[in-house]
Amino acid sequence: MKHLSLAITFLTFLLLIQSCSQQQNRPQADLVVSGAYIWTGNEQQPIAQALAVAGDTIVAVGTVEEISEWQGPGTKVIEADGQMVVPGFIDCHVHFIAGGYGLSSVKLRDANTPEEFAKRIKEHAQTLPDGTWILNGDWDHELWGGELPKKDWIDQFTPNHPVFVSRLDGHMALANSAAIEAAGITNETPEVEGGTIVRDENGDPAGVFKDNAMILIFNKIPPPSPEQDDRALLAAMNFVASHGVTTIHNMDQAGVDVIDIFQRARDNNTQIVRAYVAVRLADWQQLEQRVASEGTGDDWVRIGVLKGMVDGSLGSHTAAFFEPFTDSPTDTGLYVTTPEDIYKWVSGADKAGLHVAVHAIGDKAINNLLDVFERVANENGARDRRFRIEHAQHLSPDDITRFRELNVIASMQPYHAIDDGRWAEKVIGPERIKTTYAFKSLLDAGTTVAFGSDWSVAPPTPLEGIHAAVTRRTIDGENFEGWVPEQKITAEQALKAYTVNAAYASFENLNKGSIATGMLADFVILDHNILEIDPELIKDTKVAKTVVGGKIVYEADNP
Repeated sequence: MKHLSLAITFLTFLLLIQSCSQQQNRPQADLVVSGAYIWTGNEQQPIAQALAVAGDTIVAVGTVEEISEWQGPGTKVIEADGQMVVPGFIDCHVHFIAGGYGLSSVKLRDANTPEEFAKRIKEHAQTLPDGTWILNGDWDHELWGGELPKKDWIDQFTPNHPVFVSRLDGHMALANSAAIEAAGITNETPEVEGGTIVRDENGDPAGVFKDNAMILIFNKIPPPSPEQDDRALLAAMNFVASHGVTTIHNMDQAGVDVIDIFQRARDNNTQIVRAYVAVRLADWQQLEQRVASEGTGDDWVRIGVLKGMVDGSLGSHTAAFFEPFTDSPTDTGLYVTTPEDIYKWVSGADKAGLHVAVHAIGDKAINNLLDVFERVANENGARDRRFRIEHAQHLSPDDITRFRELNVIASMQPYHAIDDGRWAEKVIGPERIKTTYAFKSLLDAGTTVAFGSDWSVAPPTPLEGIHAAVTRRTIDGENFEGWVPEQKITAEQALKAYTVNAAYASFENLNKGSIATGMLADFVILDHNILEIDPELIKDTKVAKTVVGGKIVYEADNP
C-alpha cells in the first residue's frame, strides 16, 4: 500500500508539473471578460461566465476560473459584474451611407402636422448655402392623417434650394418646384413604368414621386464627393456601434462603386463595423467580374451579394398584392421590376455563384419571387445558395411553409411591425394582417429568420427590434397586448435572429454570430439580461460596450 501511495503522489506531482508547464506555454490573452452572463449562441455551450481574446479572435470561453488562466501582465480585464454579454448584433438590412448622411439632414420622422413639416424644412434651408439640395428627411404622412405632402407646402421657404425628401420607407419622396424644374419635369412628362408621378387636378406634378418615378429626380442630384461619402460612413459606423451593431448588410440598390467606399475605410484603418456589401441585381455581371478579379473580400468587407426589388411598400400603396388595398379597391400595387427581369437576373447571378437577396413585400410579390427561386434552383442544380427575401412582410398563408421547403431565408425588420401596425389594417384589412410580419409562423415552419432594421427607414437599434418582435406593441402606445399577438416570439428567438441566423444569412456563421473558440471577437456587453427582465424593459436596456475584433469601439459614459 505504501508503494501504491508513493506512486499516486508521484503521478499527481507529474500532472501538476505538466499543468503548470502548459499554463506557462499558453500565450496570454489580450482581453478577458469575466464575471458575466454570456449568452453564446453556441448550442454546445449555451451559457458561460468568461471569455478570452487574443488578437481579433476568441480563444477560450468558460468559467471565471478557467479563463483566469489566460490572464497575464499585459491582459486587459473587463469585470462584467453580472452584466449580459451577447454576440455582436448583425443588422441584416441597412442603407448605410444614406443613413450616415441622414444623421446631419433635416429630421422629419416625427413631424406630426403639415405646418411642422414645412417649418423644419424652412429652418434647415436657412442653414445651407443657396443651391444646396435638401435630401433624406424620412417623413410619415400617417402622423397627420394620411394626406400626401405637396410642393406648395414648402415652395415659399425653399426658392433657392432643390428639395427631395423621402418618406420613411424610401418608396416615395416630395420634390419642391426647384427640384422639379431642375429635372425638367412638366405635365407632359410621361408616367414611368413601376412608378407614379402624383399630379394635381391640372395634370401638373404635385410634388410626390413614387418608386421608379423617383429616378427622374435622383438623376439630377449632384453626386457626393468621395470625402463626403467617407464622412457619412464614419458617422454611420459610430452611430450603430453605440447600439451594439458589429456587422451590417448594406442593401442599397447601388452599382459596384459602392464597394469602394467601404474598402477605403478598411484600407485607411478607420473601419470599426464589418460590412457585407450588396450591388444591385441588374449589375450581376459587373459584380461577377469584380469577384473574379479580387475575390469575395475579407473579415471587414465582404462582397458577392446582389440586391433586387420586386415591388414597392405598403405605406406607399406600391406593394404588389393579389387582392386590392382595402382603402383603395381598384389598386393592387405594382411591380418595380418585371417578373421576367427578376427571373433573368436571378438565374444569371445564381449560375455565376453569386448570392441573391430580393425585396418583396406584398403577398403577390413574395409568391412570385418564391416561384422564381424554386425555378432557378431546379434549373441550376443543388448547392448552398441561401436565397434571401428581404422584408417578407405580407404572406399568403400557403407560402409560409415554402420558405423552409425551398431553404429561403426570411430577412425581416421587426421594428416595421410596431410602426406599420398603427395603420396597416385599414390598408389591407383584418384577414391579411394575420400573416403580416409573421415571425412566429415562419419560425414554427422551420424557416431561418434573420433580423435587421432597414435604416434609415427605421432606427438601427437591435434592442428596440428585439422588443418589437417580443411585444409587438405599436409605437403609438396602442396594442398593449401586441398587434397580431399570435406572431410574438421569445427574446431568445429574436436574439438568435440578430446573431446566429444573421451570420448564416451572409455565409459567415463559421466565424461570427456566436461566442465560441475560434470565432471573431465581436460581442456586446449589456447592462441588463434581456432574457430575464420584463419584455417591456428590453428597449430601455443600454449597451455598455461594443467590441469588434477584440477592440472596444464603443463604451458608454457610465457603463
